[in-house]
Amino acid sequence: MWKKFLFMLLLVLSFSLSNPNVAQAAGYKSFVDTADGYEFSYPNGWLQVKVANGPDVVFHDLIEISENVSVVISPVPENKTLKELGTPTEVGYKLGKAALAPPDSGRSAELVNASEKESQGKTYYNLEYLVKLPNQQERHNIASVSVSRGKLFTFNASIPEKRWRKVKRSMEEVVNSFTVY
Repeated sequence: MWKKFLFMLLLVLSFSLSNPNVAQAAGYKSFVDTADGYEFSYPNGWLQVKVANGPDVVFHDLIEISENVSVVISPVPENKTLKELGTPTEVGYKLGKAALAPPDSGRSAELVNASEKESQGKTYYNLEYLVKLPNQQERHNIASVSVSRGKLFTFNASIPEKRWRKVKRSMEEVVNSFTVY
């Protein structure tokens, strides 16, 4: 009896270790907005927060409440594609100045990485920023931007810089899970 149990346990462990997505997927929940046409995964233990006149949706960590993800939906001028709006770097600079560090906000945003990926016929720009707040605190933001049905979707994860190394991999998985349709 014990031999069978140990064999099954070893089999499950070896499968989980050989396929890390199975183990990691267990730590996430899925959010789907069929009305607006997007979805993403977020960590277990995060809660949805109602924000008036702000992002379409916001989730934050139950313990580290300043760790959050959000989706902002904006109109696209003249139904342009993402590539028509600019390169990843150009769009990243525009987003940084308009949303993360607008004039007179006292914040600064440095774009440290910008890349492009294709998934299921959609183009996504992945952007990474170092943000400095007026109180000199630093944050790490990573975003996924895409255009669908005449709208610009911006999925953003914002983490205090002091926690970035610990949660980097998890937040990258969350941002990479963002899908529009």
